[in-house]
Order: sequence, then structure tokens, then C-alpha cells
Amino acid sequence: MNGYGGGSYGLGGRRTLKERAATYALLPLRVFLGVTFVYAGLDKLTDSAFLSADGAGSIGELMRGVRDSSAVPALVDLALKSPEGFGHAIAIGELLVGLGTLVGLWTRLAALGGALISLSLWLTVSWQSTPYYYGNDLPYLMAWLPLVLAGATVFSADAFLASRRRRTL
Repeated sequence: MNGYGGGSYGLGGRRTLKERAATYALLPLRVFLGVTFVYAGLDKLTDSAFLSADGAGSIGELMRGVRDSSAVPALVDLALKSPEGFGHAIAIGELLVGLGTLVGLWTRLAALGGALISLSLWLTVSWQSTPYYYGNDLPYLMAWLPLVLAGATVFSADAFLASRRRRTL
């Protein structure tokens, strides 16, 4: 595999459709998650109401509203110590995770960050969703796991850097 979209080659140097599909299988997921998390982070950073401790649409109001129904109330209590700081941390985390995923830089680490954000939101904000599959954070958590395991093998800074390392050795 050459790191840029290559892969194993069949007889005569031609790759089958199945081999090409396997090479690019995670690319749509990576683009979707990257764009979604960049958008979510920017949306939060540009929403002054969200980044407030109190008031309609604020992170503080949201956290107080889910505190008693969350799976981990202590996590909500921690966020409530500084709602503005927590709101900024989530927004910046989403932005960095999204950018890292889109560019494919430290993809496994970015995906792990996305999975942890999704896990924390599932255990707090969407925990009370009934049935459980109505909450959106659990599917996001599951969507991050293939990227945690496989990383970004095509069209990524990781693949480019790996290719350069192989050439210099």
C-alpha cells in the first residue's frame, strides 16, 4: 500500500473493485465526522448564548437540565463548576477533532477524542433518550471506533508522513 490511496494489486498489477472499495471504505465516514465536528465546534464558538452559564440555550442551562437524568451526574457537576469553560472546551475539542479527522493528521488520536466527546455526551446529555437509539451521541461514538482502530490510510497527512518515513529508511 502506498499510503495515498494505493493498496494491494492483483495479478497483472490491476486492483479489483473489491480491493479499491476496501481501500477507500472509511473515507466517507471520515469526511462526514470531520465536517460534522468542525461545524459543531464552530456553531458553539459563534453562539454567545450557548457559551453562557445561564439563560435560554446556554450550556449551563443544558447541564442543569440533564443533571438528574444522566448516567454520570458527577460529570455534569464537574461541567457546572465552570459552564463557560466546559462549553469552550467542548467546542474547541470538536473543532480540533474535526480538523484532525478531515486532514488525516494524528487520525487515531483525533478519532479517540471524538469518541470520548461522544461518550461523555451520551452519558450526560442524551442518556435519558428512550429508546436508547433515539439519542444521537451513541451512534457517533460507534462511528468513531473504526477510525480509532484503522486511522486514515488514504488522502491523509498521516499517510503522507508514513510514506515519507518509508522512503527515508
